[in-house]
Amino acid sequence: MNHNNSNMVTKILLLGFQNLQSFKIYFFLLLLIIFCITICGNLLIILVVAYSRSLHSPMYFFLTQLSFLDILLTTTIVPNMLHNVLYEGSFVSFIGCLIQYYFFAGSEALECLLLSVMSYDRYQAICNPLHYTSVMDLTFCIKAVLMCWVMMFAVLLTLSVAMSHLDFCGPNIIDHFFCDLDPIVELSCSNTFFMKIEDIILAIPFVLCPFTVIIVSYVYIIVTILNISSVTGRQKTFSTCSSHLAVVSLYYGSLLSIYLFPNMNNAKKILSLLYTVVTPLLNPIIYSLSNRDIKQAFTKLKSKMSNAFFK
Repeated sequence: MNHNNSNMVTKILLLGFQNLQSFKIYFFLLLLIIFCITICGNLLIILVVAYSRSLHSPMYFFLTQLSFLDILLTTTIVPNMLHNVLYEGSFVSFIGCLIQYYFFAGSEALECLLLSVMSYDRYQAICNPLHYTSVMDLTFCIKAVLMCWVMMFAVLLTLSVAMSHLDFCGPNIIDHFFCDLDPIVELSCSNTFFMKIEDIILAIPFVLCPFTVIIVSYVYIIVTILNISSVTGRQKTFSTCSSHLAVVSLYYGSLLSIYLFPNMNNAKKILSLLYTVVTPLLNPIIYSLSNRDIKQAFTKLKSKMSNAFFK
């Protein structure tokens, strides 16, 4: 379809959360506090792991990558959401909307891949401990992370090419608090059938396959743990993967629940809040509270910084 430039969408109205009324300021302050805690918490995880030599292992290397992704996701979504809540809706340029979606899609795809790599790391540590250091060496970890990033950029390239073949001539209103794929595609006046098929196809390597790797890894992990005769041994072994399992459950639980409410905007907004705002907040909390090594490294770092400051 050919359209005049005057008919093409140049600005998008994000409706966000309507009818907040007297709760608007409280919701804004809550989001602002969550945003600040999320950024500080994830930066602290990166700093503590970088500082402590005892944390220079594959598990914590992947954890720093996860923290970086949480910072990327939060800074992509929350600042514009704060403006949206304060003014009960906000205009963004169409290009800006696409850029926000690309960053969001890239970070989500990368997080799915990274969580599967982390589950494989836990599988090797628990089910194959004698060969763990030889399998999960620095070279493998760097290659795994680089491969995840390359695949993420492949997703963005594919989506960019597909979007470039669509015409957007109105309407220009999205009933959401950020630019997601389905709301953007609904604005197109082109045939979006192939775009939707492509979205389903991309979900296989970037959502379904990583989720399958996670499930298979934890099946082997649980079987191995159950074969440990000592109750103390089972508890100690399970504690090494409990944080990752909690993060995976929270992330995939909220992400997959979106598909259970395909036509309920309010439900989709609430569930979207879970994996775009709440999960990046809880990830560093879950890992720091349940991990003795991180707590000890943080205590040492805090002591060293205090001594340096007051010296």
